[in-house]
Amino acid sequence: MINRLFHAKNPLILGVDIGAHTVKAVLLSQHGVHYKVEAFAIEPMIKGSMNEREIQDIEAVGSVISKIRKKIPKAVKFAAAAVSGSTVITKIIFMDASLTDAELASQIEVEADSLIPYPLSEVSMDFEKLDVNPNDPSKVNVLLSAARTESVQARVTSLDAGQFTAKVVDVESYALSRAAELCLKQLPADAKDKVVAVVDIGATMTLMSIIENGKTLYTRDQMFGGEQYTRSIISYYGKTYEEAEQAKVNNDLPPNYTFEVLAPFQTMLLQQVRRGIQMYLTTSGRDNVDYLLISGGTSMIEGVDKLLTDELGIHTVVANPFLRMEVGTAVDKTLLNQYAPQLLVATGLALRSFSTWHI
Repeated sequence: MINRLFHAKNPLILGVDIGAHTVKAVLLSQHGVHYKVEAFAIEPMIKGSMNEREIQDIEAVGSVISKIRKKIPKAVKFAAAAVSGSTVITKIIFMDASLTDAELASQIEVEADSLIPYPLSEVSMDFEKLDVNPNDPSKVNVLLSAARTESVQARVTSLDAGQFTAKVVDVESYALSRAAELCLKQLPADAKDKVVAVVDIGATMTLMSIIENGKTLYTRDQMFGGEQYTRSIISYYGKTYEEAEQAKVNNDLPPNYTFEVLAPFQTMLLQQVRRGIQMYLTTSGRDNVDYLLISGGTSMIEGVDKLLTDELGIHTVVANPFLRMEVGTAVDKTLLNQYAPQLLVATGLALRSFSTWHI
């Protein structure tokens, strides 16, 4: 069955990014063509609640979201979450351009058996009309996305346990692309017409989206993140996990950590980003990526943007989607900018308040 979780003219939707180490939330309002940050919150995840981006303990995740609930205006009832791209199947299919959304839904349901390589009883599907097929104007390109119902339902139930109603279940890489559009002004003026790679380096997962002219050209998830950096600190200096995380934040590490821990991790990070970009270039036939936006907690390690610029030859900046936004009086602007690089996926989900995109 086609799930239709979003309708136009909804009340504001809180974007909730359920990560391995933290839950991050962003609430935006829209004023003309401008957005305003009404609220944001970050809460640590209970250890063991997530494994490889899948929720293992719904009750524990719900209790963390309940803490978020207390920091968000009471009038906000709806939320959006996202499933990991590694659990999602996406296909571009060609459908008759004259079909309405309802007719498309019916047609896709009929053809779904041949489109999705899993039992339909185990998946949830949605679609988005893209553009007219350039080779056949009577057809329209349609993005079909399918995710395991178990993954979708775990997020819906977690939000419910945290006293929010799920209005949208999106895909992380598409939310990342959406938020990246807000960051293009950090790049040279021609960025909106160029190929931009967005790399979100979280605790355990790195998301990559390639965008051009407002379209997502390519997405990829890699099992790599800042947790490897933390575990190196634990190994070298005999710290507990919590002590290592705190040492990273406070830069409370021995002088030689740069050579023992930081440099080897930076080399791994560089290899992961280079590999992801090379895979895109190989599959797309493109010659290069013009600009690079990096986000996620690991992007905040000092010097990562310069390292990528120097080694890849691609102009790289740390993303801040709020740089040109108005900020509500109840929001701590200093903290918001401090955590901004970690909030891209949550911001992309919050933007679902203002669009009628299905995925």
